[in-house]
Amino acid sequence: MSKLVIVESPAKAHTIQKYLGPDYEVMASMGHVRDLPASRMSVDVKNDFAPNYENIKGKGELIKKLRAEAKKSDYVYLATDPDREGEAISWHLAQLLKLDETEPNRVTFNEITKSGIKYGMEHPRRIDQQLVDAQQARRVLDRIVGYEISPFLWKKIRKGLSAGRVQSVAVRLVVDREDEIRAFKPEEYWTLEALLQKQGVKAKPFLAKYYGTGGKKCEITTEEQANALKAAAEKEPFIIKSIKMGTRQKNPAPPFITSTLQQDASRRFGFQAKRTMKVAQELYEGINLPDLGAVGLITYMRTDSLRISDEALSAAHDYIQRTYGENYALAKPRTFRSKSNAQDGHEAIRPTMIDLAPAKIKESLSSDQYKLYKLVWERFIASQMAACVQDTVSTDITAGEHLFKASGFSVRFDGYTRLYTEAVDNEEEQETNLPRLEEGEHLTLKELKPNQHFTQPPARYTEASLTKALEENGVGRPSTYVTITSTIVGREYVKREGKQFVPTELGEAVTKLLEERMPNIVDVKYTSKMEADLDKIDSGDRDYIDMIRHYYEDFEAPLEKAKKEMQGVKIKLKAAATLARKADILLLDEPLNGVDYKAREEIIALILEEADENRTMVISTHLIEEVESFIEDAIFIKDGQLVDVVNVETERMTTGNSLAELYLQKM
Repeated sequence: MSKLVIVESPAKAHTIQKYLGPDYEVMASMGHVRDLPASRMSVDVKNDFAPNYENIKGKGELIKKLRAEAKKSDYVYLATDPDREGEAISWHLAQLLKLDETEPNRVTFNEITKSGIKYGMEHPRRIDQQLVDAQQARRVLDRIVGYEISPFLWKKIRKGLSAGRVQSVAVRLVVDREDEIRAFKPEEYWTLEALLQKQGVKAKPFLAKYYGTGGKKCEITTEEQANALKAAAEKEPFIIKSIKMGTRQKNPAPPFITSTLQQDASRRFGFQAKRTMKVAQELYEGINLPDLGAVGLITYMRTDSLRISDEALSAAHDYIQRTYGENYALAKPRTFRSKSNAQDGHEAIRPTMIDLAPAKIKESLSSDQYKLYKLVWERFIASQMAACVQDTVSTDITAGEHLFKASGFSVRFDGYTRLYTEAVDNEEEQETNLPRLEEGEHLTLKELKPNQHFTQPPARYTEASLTKALEENGVGRPSTYVTITSTIVGREYVKREGKQFVPTELGEAVTKLLEERMPNIVDVKYTSKMEADLDKIDSGDRDYIDMIRHYYEDFEAPLEKAKKEMQGVKIKLKAAATLARKADILLLDEPLNGVDYKAREEIIALILEEADENRTMVISTHLIEEVESFIEDAIFIKDGQLVDVVNVETERMTTGNSLAELYLQKM
């Protein structure tokens, strides 16, 4: 009996084929096979927002092979990724292959291991239509917002712009942060630090900070005040007034979810989110290991859940006890609570085989794979290790009526920190390791130093901190963070300066226009509520057509009002000339092949003048299909002469003409 299993990627197909054996044929769909065509909105607003899907260009041969294989197979299993996107791909495959959607032909693998695949194949189910509807609702809403608002932006600011349901909010966060930085007025303040040493014994000096005078906390705001306090305190003996001893426990961070993995990889390795997720996908889909073959090393990497399976917790406990000893193992597993809006569809990101310590398999991994696997493995194991126990000491030190404070700690038991400590965006101030002190003891003053400081504006977003802000505000979901950040940079609404995100003039202009005319589109709370409503479709608590209608009506009225009120208004960008000079020109027109260099330069200059500030590309009879999806403006040149400049997307939406059809008309 022959069985066909369809997954998304060839790497995943290779790994799964090894475990399923010769009775199964495993094929890859290479991602989506159908989608809304880009040449038009492809959503029938008047007919309950019905989407008009088409087979993706270039996948005809693959679809033909899948149909042929499905026809000769006794049963077809749809094993695309275990999330909304994967569910939708399975649904599209079922439609294309004419499969019975009431059959239990959908299988999911949380991990690509022998046990994970065995479990998935033993628990087939029907395609979850609610998950499919949730994905469709997002796709349809995104398409409507983009195709309704983008032409408005073209007319008011510049051709080729786009607005998005989530990307516009992300740009606003970056713009708002820049506004905060510009409006920030630094304030001067001072600190006074005493370098003190225990008398009569050889001990390392320690720092104590000025707290206040006369029993009250005091802020030092000027140099004069700091110097006056310094002069007064220097005349007095420094005496230990009180000592407070204690202990504290530091617990480990939870295992990774998608957003925290991206953030930690950014802080530690400087990885952009796209790079992190590419490597994570490789680790999930399978790595060839000596004696084991292809093995998925981590669980599914798009997740917002902190749940861990009982089997994994038990394996972690045994490993910790065996490797580090009884004191490092927990009496019962540590559990973590997911956020209230978490989908909880999958476990947290963890290693699939606890005994595969990073050092054991380092030689089989690329540098990036090793770094990320080590990070996931150590974070998970540390999450099930005993807490770090620290002995703390804080002391009040008087210099006459002036009070100084010092605090420190020593590690009594290192616990999980033996293996892993969490990286943070801003390093906390380090506490001093204090010597043994006694109340009433006199200390030697080595130095009393005033330090000038200024309050600092909020930091610009990095990719890691923007992802964190989006997650905390309920905007976007695990599968979309990479797309959001790459889109806002790719569209030139935001630029990178080092690791920081800085809004461009274009990004600020678009955000300001949307804030004034369609505030809901860039409102964080509104978008968060929309995300929550979209999540309700998953659980069947919200009808997806009614939900789309509600949000469509919400933004359609202000859009129409803006169109009327802004007729004839054009927002000018200062950077237009610069953008024109940077226009991307690709010469593909055959008549230019015989034109000398100087003439070519003159034609390019003419193109730039005609195209104004638009990013441009020259199109000819060949390579049209190859470049169509990459361009915004088509420049038609015939016999070395400029014929026309056309915005391709506008033409698609207004006339339905493809680039090839435009070429035939104009040339």
